[in-house]
Amino acid sequence: MAASGAVVLAACGSSPSGTAAGSPTATPPNTSAFSGQPPSAVASAAESLLASASAAAASASAAASEAAASLSARASAFGASVSAQQSATQEKAASVLSGVTDGGNAQGDITITGVPRQNTGGLHAVVVTIQNPGPNAASYAVQVDFTDTGGRTVDSAIVGAENVPANGKAQPVAFSRQPADKTLIPVVVKAVRY
Repeated sequence: MAASGAVVLAACGSSPSGTAAGSPTATPPNTSAFSGQPPSAVASAAESLLASASAAAASASAAASEAAASLSARASAFGASVSAQQSATQEKAASVLSGVTDGGNAQGDITITGVPRQNTGGLHAVVVTIQNPGPNAASYAVQVDFTDTGGRTVDSAIVGAENVPANGKAQPVAFSRQPADKTLIPVVVKAVRY
């Protein structure tokens, strides 16, 4: 046994080049054996994943388009509803004001504040603040005249607010259709609480 151990030790000695005998040497792979394509099972799985991802993306895109269309339709419906409501409120306000020959019973409940034209697309506009000081809800009709610097009325706007709560307020906006380059002064000429 001791003799065989000596032979083994002798075989593990140094080589003349200075490297340990029996140490492995790295050999480069034979690249001619590579096809450049992954194995067919991997390729099939990759194609399946790509197809699934593509289908999911198409489904998500269709769902996003459908959601956007639905949102757009709801926004249009809401806008039409608001516009119809405003139109009905404005018609009612005009009807209430048509029989008023003086300034009305609510002049003290109204204040107006100009809106900068850069915020209105160049239109003359005022926020009509209606403050209901009464103990019950009330509706209001307000006529704002836009006058020139000589005091002559060049445009009028009628706004209304229905069911303004007791001690509450509403803030409709009155617009003039006159050109932006004209200097106009807004004046509340009629205000009725009904």
